Amino acid sequence: MANIMELHVPFTPFTLGQVVWSLIILALGVLVSNWLARMFRGSLLRAGLPELIADVFSKLFKALLYVSVVLLAVRALGVGTGSVVVGLSAVIGLVLGFGMQDTMNNLAAGVWIAVTRPFDKGDYVEVAGYSGTVSEVGILSTVLVRPDNEVVLIPNRSVWGKPIVNYTRNPTRRVNIQVGVAYGTDLDRAVRTALDIVRGTPGVLMDPQPQVVIAGLGDSSVNLAIRAWARKEDYWAVRERIIRGVYERFAAEGIEIPYPQLDVHIRDMPGGGVEG
Repeated sequence: MANIMELHVPFTPFTLGQVVWSLIILALGVLVSNWLARMFRGSLLRAGLPELIADVFSKLFKALLYVSVVLLAVRALGVGTGSVVVGLSAVIGLVLGFGMQDTMNNLAAGVWIAVTRPFDKGDYVEVAGYSGTVSEVGILSTVLVRPDNEVVLIPNRSVWGKPIVNYTRNPTRRVNIQVGVAYGTDLDRAVRTALDIVRGTPGVLMDPQPQVVIAGLGDSSVNLAIRAWARKEDYWAVRERIIRGVYERFAAEGIEIPYPQLDVHIRDMPGGGVEG
């Protein structure tokens, strides 16, 4: 057995024993690194740090452990780690000169996102033109899950460099709905009816008080703005209930919600022509 391990692997300067030992170090090193990273993440969470920060720093810690494991495996092959480090430094420098700047920017932005916490896991946000629930902030990218279950990966530098709208940071959200009523409608009655609907809708908060105001004059309707507050987890359900309630109650009470209309005036022109 010893003689077999001393055999050289074809086309390499390494013996079979060195290769086997190196592979064992890699396998065990990955397992131990994963275990240590989980322990590190758990200790960060127990220390009271948010899950988002714990995730980012545990991934950085795991990456460093992987680098150490690779160096140990290379050393098991009989290669000096000093020369490997110098070689890696040269490769990294070369890669940096050919576009690695984006990767480093993403890495730095990921750390800043974790530290400043413009959002946490589970928040519903809009950033870089995309909206969705924050699933993960990785070392290089942020992962959003959209309402239709599509997954969007956004480079961290794009997240950090763009305005961020966090819809669920606060415990409550305002439901904004516009509804048009026909010209000639008794506006006071329409406002009272809409306000009565909102106040009777399950999930609507009474502090702040809901409001219904006349928002403007449209091409085909007088527009009412309905404003009601709800807990963030009830937002979509409350919005649907108000819309349904307004439609059914207005129909029952004869308050018209008009279709878009276009008035065409036809008049005679000199010479018998018609002007539209």
